[in-house]
Amino acid sequence: MARATEAIIFRGTVVAALAAAVLAPVGLIIYQSFLSGPFFDPTATVGWDAFGFIFTDPDFYSAFGVTVIFAIGVVAIAVPLGAALAFLLTRTDLIGRKILEPLALVPMFLSAIVLGFGYTVSLGPSGLVSLGAERIFGFVPWNIYGLGGLILFGGLTHVPHVYLYASAAMRNIASDMEEAARTTGAGIWQVAWHVTWPLTFPALIFASMLNVLLAFESFGLPLILGDPAGTVVLTTYIYKLTALLGVPSYQLMAAVAVVLLALTFPLVFIQRRLLAQSRRYVTVGGKGARATRIHLGPTMQCVALAGVALWLLLAVVFPIGGIVVRAFVSAWGRGINIFEHLTLDNFRQLLIVPALARSLTNTVILAVVGGAIAVGAYLLVALAGHRWRGRFSSAIDYLVLLPKALPGLVVGLSFFWVFLFVPALQPLRPTLISLLIAYTIVGLSYGFRMIQANLLQVSPDLEEAARTAGATTGQTWRSVVVPIIRPGLIGAWTMMIIVFLREYATGVYLMTNGTEVLGSMIVSMIAGGSVDMIAALSFISIVFTLGGFVLALRLGVRVNE
Repeated sequence: MARATEAIIFRGTVVAALAAAVLAPVGLIIYQSFLSGPFFDPTATVGWDAFGFIFTDPDFYSAFGVTVIFAIGVVAIAVPLGAALAFLLTRTDLIGRKILEPLALVPMFLSAIVLGFGYTVSLGPSGLVSLGAERIFGFVPWNIYGLGGLILFGGLTHVPHVYLYASAAMRNIASDMEEAARTTGAGIWQVAWHVTWPLTFPALIFASMLNVLLAFESFGLPLILGDPAGTVVLTTYIYKLTALLGVPSYQLMAAVAVVLLALTFPLVFIQRRLLAQSRRYVTVGGKGARATRIHLGPTMQCVALAGVALWLLLAVVFPIGGIVVRAFVSAWGRGINIFEHLTLDNFRQLLIVPALARSLTNTVILAVVGGAIAVGAYLLVALAGHRWRGRFSSAIDYLVLLPKALPGLVVGLSFFWVFLFVPALQPLRPTLISLLIAYTIVGLSYGFRMIQANLLQVSPDLEEAARTAGATTGQTWRSVVVPIIRPGLIGAWTMMIIVFLREYATGVYLMTNGTEVLGSMIVSMIAGGSVDMIAALSFISIVFTLGGFVLALRLGVRVNE
């Protein structure tokens, strides 16, 4: 009885804390959307004024339409390319696949605001690659700004999200069906089209919906590649509302956020259903047959490697390479020899400006220390739901999924309101704790799933043996479960470091004097055109993130399974 009481109290406390952390900002967004002014304005009245404004605003419908087209375009590019990449790296004997596999995930772990800036300095009108093309053709044969460029580069940089799920599904396919197709004379891509991809259909649908979700919450790429051409999506529409009206338009921002929530929340739960039903497509039997890779001849090797190399060039080399070069030069443009303008002054400026220097320190603290604290919080949530078959056990799943339906920009904005709305929390607003809380909620679904997967690998017999020996539920978790999954917790910590390093939108509204972080500083500097310092900050962001990625790989974290 004492054990059951202990477990009930623990689970109830965790669920209550989780509900408060997740539902408070969402509830405040909904409440604010039905007010005629900011919630702290005593003259604000309850009504439909905010929704009336946005639903009669042509700019809202334009932003909504552009967002839908952007999402469809991203799926149309990312899903076929991601499925093809997964097939080549998991089902064939493609040369260099062990090197290509981690490289394929790089765009997923880089900040979108950094990638967008990278495309600007490499493929923009005065970009390094564009200037080279101009010398050859006499003009720049492309324009990266506008909806077309946004769809193209959004799709290319979202390929890893498809690859991640498609490759995991393809590794579970027995090779006998592919071999049978090959013996009948089917070519490589016929096998992929008629055998491999149909068997991974749930994973591809899941990845498609994930990309729709990511497109709807995308902010960095639309801000950099869309804004110069007047292309506005829903997230940048929210960001621009105050600037357009000249006054804080909290109620309008909240109304658009509610619309986004209504659009994206169903997608999250459809994903959950698909994931639960995916076992119907598993073809690995109890015999554990050894997978035989499809042999690519010399011609197909060259074609496949050329295709993968082209994608890596566009999705990785151009944006990162452009930033690396731009960060170390003082001048850039037509007729300028960059080798004559190599400098470290861009980085020295970061140390001179206090806010920029603080952003580097705060980013590292938030990622390393904050990531560890977040993993501790996720562990408590995962333990609360571990082997729980109670009536309310699914409440944890629903609460964990809810923040996934909100863009980081909206989560940061909602917590900004929470810290203003709740007097006891107001002292936390100008501290890194406010950012840590918001970042923890943003990474909740990802971190929770990683730890939950590790908990499921612990044999129930071990826990039962501890309880038989007289251990309480808490003692069983501390002495048996947590020590067993410690390597998984370390892996989760390294992955949260990366997630926190790449996050930029969440801190846009929470950032204050003293709590500057790298990604949000880049967003705030975009409008000012401080290209030299943005390049230096972007370079450091890449170094930090890739450093975390290498650390995760060295610790044995398998992010592609």
